[in-house]
Amino acid sequence: MKIAICASEGAPYAKSGGLGDVMEALPAALARIPGNEVVLLLPYYSKIKENAAYPTEKVAEFRVSLGWRRQYCAVMKLTNRSDGVQVYFLDNEYYFGGRSGAIYGDMDDGERFAYFSRACLDALIAVDFIPEVIQCNDWQTALIPTYLKAVYFKEFPKTRCMYTIHNIEYQGWANAGFFDDMLGLPWDYRSTLDMNNSVNVMKGAIETADMVTTVSETYARELMYPYYAHGLDGILANNAWKLKGITNGIDTNTFNPETDKALPAHFSADTVAVGKAACKAALQKEVGLPVRPDVPLMVMVTRLAGHKGLDLLCYIARRLMWEEDAQLLVLGTGEPQYEAFFKDLAGQFPEKVAAKITFNLGLAARIYAGGDIYLMPSKSEPCGLSQMNAMRYGTVPVVHATGGLKDTVPPADENGEGGLGFTFQSYNADDFYASVKRCLDLYNNQPEAFAALRRRGMETDFSWNVPAAKYMAIFEEMLSW
Repeated sequence: MKIAICASEGAPYAKSGGLGDVMEALPAALARIPGNEVVLLLPYYSKIKENAAYPTEKVAEFRVSLGWRRQYCAVMKLTNRSDGVQVYFLDNEYYFGGRSGAIYGDMDDGERFAYFSRACLDALIAVDFIPEVIQCNDWQTALIPTYLKAVYFKEFPKTRCMYTIHNIEYQGWANAGFFDDMLGLPWDYRSTLDMNNSVNVMKGAIETADMVTTVSETYARELMYPYYAHGLDGILANNAWKLKGITNGIDTNTFNPETDKALPAHFSADTVAVGKAACKAALQKEVGLPVRPDVPLMVMVTRLAGHKGLDLLCYIARRLMWEEDAQLLVLGTGEPQYEAFFKDLAGQFPEKVAAKITFNLGLAARIYAGGDIYLMPSKSEPCGLSQMNAMRYGTVPVVHATGGLKDTVPPADENGEGGLGFTFQSYNADDFYASVKRCLDLYNNQPEAFAALRRRGMETDFSWNVPAAKYMAIFEEMLSW
């Protein structure tokens, strides 16, 4: 099957969050399936263009129509990828070069990614790759299904389009004049993109895509409710027949405690006791905590943002430190109030708490490997990758049963049986505290049961093989229409 994947970021070339991780692993997983041809289209940001590790050659150039504009685009073919995925970078210095270095956040983001969406379709024509399926992601490529239906139906007569929502909070809003000035769409598509007298490109994608997916089965159901849908619940309800959830995987080659170069010791499910003890001791020393093998080390690697459930942790943190013989390590950056809270907490409990307010991938890996308990009380979580990374490294998760957390962490009972971690249903601090306490009690009082729980998590298959097969099943379904 010929598959084109379009996204605004993809590791290792450019990444700001989970979308970048998915766009590294999903294309590769699809390319491993016999008979597939997979291309990945990304913007040619300066950080990619200036990196000698990514050699390219120009294979096409053309002009992209954007309202009354005719904007240049060059297609740069990556020449050194060997996993079966052909990467094309779309080059326009005005939109993607000479910026601050951040992928998003410029005042003209709407124009930049409207250009990119249309340029993706022009690029596929230019390189003579007419796919059977186009898969596009989040608001930055949400105009692709609309352009495909409204403008490019002759060039792509049999192509089907899947639109995947990774984060519904960011929908691609623009003022009403954006439709006429920028998009160049037929007038009868105005109502498709109109929402509250403004343009909403995600709404347009939901309406025009052949299939809409999101990144976990539970999150797909949650999006029917206003609490999660950020105003699009009615639109999604009207299109519920084509909404499906596919829970993400993780890159098990990158996140591998047997080979991870960032770790001071390597281990598998069979050698976890010795290897993890060595990682824990090294981690405690690295972050300035007392090296105590007996004390449970609770950890978080997260953006310090409200929707990550940090208000719950802030509410119970001092109680945990007063009442439990345990340590807490937090790594991340974000909202100033949370950065300040964890710095103050570490100052108040220097023997128990360490706060690393930074972004450090190597330290993150060592935290996954050295921690005992992983805290993830997110208010909402479309999928989440950290809980799967933690289990891969033998760290038992405590999570709010929402979105992908519910799908990937079936609850264990007080004896550690029947699941992979500890969960709480209602989003409140007391329930979160109770689930943490159950996990701590298991660690302290039933070490063999805790070890068995840890081992089950390590042995669970969180690779992209299962999600990739589910994507293929949906692609086949779309092509049968």
